[in-house]
Amino acid sequence: MKKGKRLMFVMIIGFFMILAWWFATGHAMKEAQNKRADGNFSIAVVLGAKVNGTTPSLALRYRLEAALSYAKSHPNVTLVLSGGQGPDEGISEAQAMVNYLSAQGFPENRMIVEDQSTSTYENLVNTKKLLPQDVTGITIITSDYHVARAGYLAEKVGYEWDAIPAKTPKVVEAKVQFRERLALLKTWVVGK
Repeated sequence: MKKGKRLMFVMIIGFFMILAWWFATGHAMKEAQNKRADGNFSIAVVLGAKVNGTTPSLALRYRLEAALSYAKSHPNVTLVLSGGQGPDEGISEAQAMVNYLSAQGFPENRMIVEDQSTSTYENLVNTKKLLPQDVTGITIITSDYHVARAGYLAEKVGYEWDAIPAKTPKVVEAKVQFRERLALLKTWVVGK
């Protein structure tokens, strides 16, 4: 095969691999959002997102609004607020969530705080350490684009799961969708 034809063949194969990655991750992201929670699990883990100083970002507020609505509809549910403090955050993501929910009148006795994690995998591992061993299933509350990876990692940690997908802020939607596809592929390959 001549050099030019070989290069064209490699480019075509590369194109189809990228196309396969794009559709596989997109399908997984869409399918995961169909695992809608119905109050079956008594624990709902709210995954952290950026905190601006001490104020939840719009993405985190959307997650908290979804969590609050869900928990009000299901009084048997306790929320695990999971997220550590980044170097550019004034408080931990978990503490920002506690502050937000408390200001909305949500009872403190229905909140568990996990404020040490720095990744989705750590959110779930650290949460597992805080819960009784007989808890085998959780509801994941996170941004819609993030449900597939969070669910995959929940299974790796040993949980059954369902989800409440929160909306994604329009201003960052394209960026986070693309980034999440890369992260999902990495998670499938590496396992975390």
